[in-house]
Amino acid sequence: MLRHAALNTGPGSSLWRVTGASQSFIDDVHAALAAVSDPEKAAPMQAYMKSSMPYRGVQKPARVAALRPVFRRNRLPDRDTWEATVRLLWDEAVFREDRYAATDLARHRTYAEWATDPRSLALYDHMIVSGAWWDHVDEIAIKLIGPLLRAHPDVVTRVILRWSRDPDRWRRRASVICQAGLRDATDTGLLAECILANADDPDFFLRKGIGWALREHAKADPAWVHAFVATYRGRLSPLSAREATRNLPPHADPHVPK
Repeated sequence: MLRHAALNTGPGSSLWRVTGASQSFIDDVHAALAAVSDPEKAAPMQAYMKSSMPYRGVQKPARVAALRPVFRRNRLPDRDTWEATVRLLWDEAVFREDRYAATDLARHRTYAEWATDPRSLALYDHMIVSGAWWDHVDEIAIKLIGPLLRAHPDVVTRVILRWSRDPDRWRRRASVICQAGLRDATDTGLLAECILANADDPDFFLRKGIGWALREHAKADPAWVHAFVATYRGRLSPLSAREATRNLPPHADPHVPK
């Protein structure tokens, strides 16, 4: 079980800090990222992502290379330590790459069994709501929640359905896109229900996510996507319909807005 310790941060205020995490692991991550930081890249990366959190200027290939030996020499002993370390690395991030590293740790192959434990869903939910931007949400939804849904559909499906109608738009986007890449394992009933719960929302990220989810499933079942778009043409936004049919044959649905 994760433990939390109260931290006083000023008169009348307190924070809760996760304990049980491997601080040595986190320190090693920070040192590895600092060693490959590039201040010249940091500002443009922050501007592109419209991030309030600063960057170190470490792009993904350099981050992956820097963290590989860190993950190899620091094996976390149990699931509670793994979750606590992911959470603390995420919650106490100073640079955006620290949060990317937390996601990398969450989905590392060494910890795949723990990552697909239904108890991990609360961690991913926390990361989605607090991350609240597409770079974090998309990676977590597709690389972490998708495999968890596939492993435990009986538990996770009802949560995804609840997210699809949640006031938080990032939970809703996660519900729509989390099956991207599952191909023949996609639960099309769940996909359709999550899409239709959000089809009328004008939010760009939801409309784009709907189109993306459909386009990804079209790689496995273009006929299903064609039929879905044709059936719900009046509900889907032009953006969603264009994205959904981008890679379908031109004759598949001549009524989709171009």
